[in-house]
Amino acid sequence: LSRRVCAAVPRSRAVAYSESHVQPVYQPYLTSCQGRLCSTYRTIYRVAYRQAYRQLPQPVASCCPGWSRADGHALGCNRALCSVPCQHGGTCALPGRCACPPGWTGPVCQTDVDECAGQSHGCSQLCLNTAGSYHCACRDGFSLAADHQSCQPLVPAPEPGAFSQAGPPSEVKEEMEELRSRVEALEQKLQLVLAPFHNLMPSAPEDVGADPISRLSHSLQQLDRIESLSEQISFLEERLETCECLERG
Repeated sequence: LSRRVCAAVPRSRAVAYSESHVQPVYQPYLTSCQGRLCSTYRTIYRVAYRQAYRQLPQPVASCCPGWSRADGHALGCNRALCSVPCQHGGTCALPGRCACPPGWTGPVCQTDVDECAGQSHGCSQLCLNTAGSYHCACRDGFSLAADHQSCQPLVPAPEPGAFSQAGPPSEVKEEMEELRSRVEALEQKLQLVLAPFHNLMPSAPEDVGADPISRLSHSLQQLDRIESLSEQISFLEERLETCECLERG
């Protein structure tokens, strides 16, 4: 008997075939009967064919318990039977026993495997078990790396306002240089305005009124503008130093 076949019951089936046989044929013919013609018959024989049937034995397999026929072979019992269906993608491999995918175990793949219980998970800090799988996690102050297993320290966040009011250090430097240029231009303009009071120039600038009161008022306005721009330059220098310290850190 074949594997997993416990018995083979003999059976028979009818098979059609062609067979030859001799068939009689009656032919009429004329002959002489007492001096006159008369008709009569004679028998001839020829070979003919006809369809016949005969019974051929054909054994039928009786599968062992827990097995069945999966294909058309009469003697092949190659499909296992599981009375309880396999769960979570498992397949019936042996009678009543399932082959389970990774992450599941048990007779019908009903039990989740706790990958975090052993040391094969590879997580550097924390291991979190899930249904059929797991994933790694990190403690406070760390973040999960690209390999989804190791943890790396979090980069300290910059102080509020360190980059919000100013861009990268290069942009801060450009803004500071522009403010310095404006301060220098205002200082030069102030010197021109104050020159008549110190008898340093024979005439006043064209954009300032000839009235000494107007010149004095204009000079005070220029002083306020210079002071405001100087404060902005000092503030930008402080932010620039902060940015450079963060880059070096």
